[in-house]
Amino acid sequence: MNKRSFLKSLGLGVMGLPLIGKSDALATVNLLAPILKGSVLKAGDTIGIITPASALGNEETITTTKEVLQYFGFKVKEGKYIRERYGNLAGTDDQRLADLHDMFADKSVQGILCIRGGSGASRLLGRIDYDLIARNPKVLLGYSDITALIMALYAKIGLVTFHGPVGASTWSNFVAKTFTDQFIDNKLVTFSNPVNKGESIVQYKDRISTINPGIVEGKLLGGNLTLISGLCGSPYLPDFKDSILFLEEINESPEKVDRMFCQLMNAGILKQIKGFVFGKCTDCSPSAGYGSLNLDQILRDYIKPLGIPSYSGAVIGHIDNQFLLPVGVKVRMDADKGTIEFLEKALV
Repeated sequence: MNKRSFLKSLGLGVMGLPLIGKSDALATVNLLAPILKGSVLKAGDTIGIITPASALGNEETITTTKEVLQYFGFKVKEGKYIRERYGNLAGTDDQRLADLHDMFADKSVQGILCIRGGSGASRLLGRIDYDLIARNPKVLLGYSDITALIMALYAKIGLVTFHGPVGASTWSNFVAKTFTDQFIDNKLVTFSNPVNKGESIVQYKDRISTINPGIVEGKLLGGNLTLISGLCGSPYLPDFKDSILFLEEINESPEKVDRMFCQLMNAGILKQIKGFVFGKCTDCSPSAGYGSLNLDQILRDYIKPLGIPSYSGAVIGHIDNQFLLPVGVKVRMDADKGTIEFLEKALV
């Protein structure tokens, strides 16, 4: 059921709301409406490629992104401004916003892939035409700085988007399978870390660590820690009540990671969640000086006292082989086994 059908089913109920502004009325309706979902993709569909954050370094990134999508049998439409540069950004805010709006408005485009993350997506949030996107729900895939769009689109209109590889990612067979399972086959999958002992008698790579044992169900929300902590206090974070929060990070020292977890705690977010998954903290080495907390200590200080099912080490984040997670759907998480099981299809 999409938003349009739901609003129609409300009938005169919406008319009975108090006389308030349009945005307030929509916000009231959105509290009641089911989440919005894009459509399953099929060979021959057109995927739009955009750069809503940092600028691209070279033309080859566009070429390989197109080759990846063509591998799955898709046609590709380039955003008008994907080659632009404005400082470190992929064009001005107006240009990047135009590409985002154009791809959602274009009826010939069935899905949208962000070519890279970086920084700058948060600059767009206050100017996005959320009504336009709500009228045209479709797949949006990306991670890292794209977390800003993922969070805002769910907070504002309940759109299920996808935390996973960007065009510039390494598209391994593992990633290709998760892409097919999600977008073409629309499967209810269960994600767990790869088991690969190699020549060793025990597994050393991609191990999970249980923080608090248990199994829990809830809506899956999350993304990059820096982006989510940076949106605290804004209208672009969703309600985390009864959610399972997943986080990942890159190139941040432990003291900065600690500061961001403190922000989530002080903002009341950690008290609302039912479960927690931490992915990879890539290149998060301590800085020189008097020493530093390590990630295990940070998670022990902020997550352990919550007493909720939780684990770390999931293959989520700035790594080659990563889970592809639909944000906003109901899942079951097992903190002892380190699994995330989809209980609800993410596409229609």
